[in-house]
Amino acid sequence: MAATGMKTREQALKYGLSFPDTYQDAPFHDDNWQLVRYKGNKKAFLWTYERDGCVNINVKTDPERAFFWREIYEAVIPGYHQNKDHWNTVILDGSIPDKDIKLMIAESYDLISDSPAKRIYAAVKQIPYGRVATYGQIAEMAGDRKMARAVGNALHRNLDPEGIPCYRVVNAKGELAGEFAFGGSWKQGELLMAEGVEVTDGRVDLKKYQM
Repeated sequence: MAATGMKTREQALKYGLSFPDTYQDAPFHDDNWQLVRYKGNKKAFLWTYERDGCVNINVKTDPERAFFWREIYEAVIPGYHQNKDHWNTVILDGSIPDKDIKLMIAESYDLISDSPAKRIYAAVKQIPYGRVATYGQIAEMAGDRKMARAVGNALHRNLDPEGIPCYRVVNAKGELAGEFAFGGSWKQGELLMAEGVEVTDGRVDLKKYQM
């Protein structure tokens, strides 16, 4: 078993606390149970504890995703002491890649919180194949046309590029992102051209390709 993913409580808590408006809590007066909550509703989206010699985390999940993760990894099991349809327990034994552990935590955060990122990702998913949208357009679709900068931040930390096609988002001039999160503007252009979108000098013709 290759140690490819996070294995410590500190790593899990640090990542959980990297999301906006979160805080750590130990509600049971037991240091073995350390939670990360969302300030907006005080709900926990990440539970950490040690059990059977390994650090475990509990994360909230959609029922379909719950079984998806369990089928892929033996170290993902029904939620310990929680609703088995809506929570998974992830055993941090090193068998799960770091990116997938982070994705499960991010999914839990999005389900618990009313985060702008959740609305932004939902908007990006609506961009059709072979089309693009601007940051401002996505911000408006997500409910606040003033949060174009937040769109950029959310897409930069997108952990599911296959499901959330952030490469289809360009600036107001149709220009590609020079610091595209998944390999630079050349990679973004490559992905767009694969869908039939013409890219000339790092720019897309919005009159032709904007959704």
